[in-house]
Parts: sequence; structure tokens; C-alpha cells
Amino acid sequence: MDTTSRTDGELTYRDATEADVEALVPLIESAYRGDSSRTGWTTEADILQGQRTDREGVRAVIATSGSRLLTVARDGVLVACCQLEHRGDAAYFGMFAVSPALQGAGLGKQIIAEAERTAKAEWGVSEMHMTVISVRDELIAFYERRGYRRTGRMTPFPYGDERFGVPQRNDLEFELLVKQLD
Repeated sequence: MDTTSRTDGELTYRDATEADVEALVPLIESAYRGDSSRTGWTTEADILQGQRTDREGVRAVIATSGSRLLTVARDGVLVACCQLEHRGDAAYFGMFAVSPALQGAGLGKQIIAEAERTAKAEWGVSEMHMTVISVRDELIAFYERRGYRRTGRMTPFPYGDERFGVPQRNDLEFELLVKQLD
């Protein structure tokens, strides 16, 4: 795993380390859960309560072989992150979080492009995969505008496992979205 940093304009990208865990958990939580998430547009607060992740979950992504958690800083301040995991001919994109105060200004688009570039350059993959809660129409539309396509392939939401949150509705499932990187 390449842990050197790469600067692209005003953003600096580097792989997360154990020292980043304490800052990453609240960043991820703030983008999806609780009142702070309502500042941005990626909130899941109306469909899920409880946690989005925890220290152990973030540590697992950092420590797993073939996985990396890319951190994004602006002026030395952590503003976003995303998970990349090598899965054969594809890379999985997940744990994507942008500070709610910075959402809607194009930062997410830049980070997705960097994640795709990184996955293709480092692993030679031809596809990027992600899963999105199927009722998140606005979020899915955002990814479709980035070239991802819905596959109709669903996996169940882990009801009863509060590590993934406390569902506020009974129709949650994940849909696989795929983008060709060639």
C-alpha cells in the first residue's frame, strides 16, 4: 500500500493510518447521522439512526490487505475520506464521507475521480463497484451523473445489527452500482 501523499490542487490525498481513526469516525458520522448531517445533502438521519461506523470498523478498513482508506485534507484539515478495496477486476468504493459544511460545492466529484484514478492506476481494475441504500434516490442520481449504473442486484440491509445503524423503516436494502473505468 502506498502511504505517500498526493496533492491535486488544493486537496491532499493519503492513506489513513491508525493515528487518523479518532478524526475519521466523527467525520463519517457527521456526513450521515444526527443533526449535523442535515447540513449536507447526504444525510441518512431520516432512515437510519445510531452509528454509521465505529473505531473498530475504521481500523478494519485500514488494516485489511487489499483495502485502503483514502483521507482528503484541505489546508491540512481532514475534510473527506473514502474506502477503496481491491476485488479482482473491480474496486469497491465505500465509506465515502465529505464534511457536511463542504457538500454541494464539487468536492465529492473531485474525490470520486481521484478514487477511480487511484484504483485503476494501482490495481489495474476495469470497474468500480459501490452499494447504496436503494431508497436514496438523490444519492443514486448523483452517482448516475458520475457514470455509475444501477444493476438491480440487491443485498439485504443487516437489520438487527446496530453496528450499521437503527433502521427507521422496513424496506431498506443495498443496490449494487457499477462504473466501467476503461
